[in-house]
Amino acid sequence: MIKRTLILVTFIAFGFSSFGQNSQKAKALLDEVYNNVTSYENIYIDFNYSLENTEADIKQETKGNVTLKGDKYVANLFGAKQLFDGAKVYTVVPENEEVTIESPSEEENTVTPSKMLTFYKTGHNYQWDILQNVNGRKIQFIKLIPIDTNTEIKSILLGIDAGTKHIYKLIETGKNSTKTTITVNSFKTNQPLSKSLFTFDEAKYKDDGYYIIRN
Repeated sequence: MIKRTLILVTFIAFGFSSFGQNSQKAKALLDEVYNNVTSYENIYIDFNYSLENTEADIKQETKGNVTLKGDKYVANLFGAKQLFDGAKVYTVVPENEEVTIESPSEEENTVTPSKMLTFYKTGHNYQWDILQNVNGRKIQFIKLIPIDTNTEIKSILLGIDAGTKHIYKLIETGKNSTKTTITVNSFKTNQPLSKSLFTFDEAKYKDDGYYIIRN
């Protein structure tokens, strides 16, 4: 997430009334995005992922993808696969020949694939941010600031394609100065999916010699 500096002169120039209107406008756009994407039977997203902390000299970049249908999802990132079948989360790490099975986390500060479209609805203040032109596409950014001051997240910027009302970019900035950026390369909807896509075949992994860990 791009680190943003809140300039006091902005508040002085526009006042709290204008800020409230901008907040409502931002929330209305997010609701429009939500209503749009929830009308699809399923969604496939191919994306670039980067994590950077200059103070700690950390920089990671990779590609990934996720398929979502309702609350269920299958995500591939950093050579690992994570599947949520609606009840359990299965994380498969081929490099270690290991599968971890656990209940979904109740940690609300983490934006998981299944919450990516709904996490904004509670616990945040909203700001209408910058409008960018990206290869002819108008990307309107909305800034979300967690109400809970104990969260590790400082802010989240959501870049929304003004034409399609799809999320184009998510930039999360942590209080430890870590910036995580997800940029959507491909956004496909209503794809033909295998009936077993969201089913975990434990016997298959056991036969392949994987170590099964239950948390």
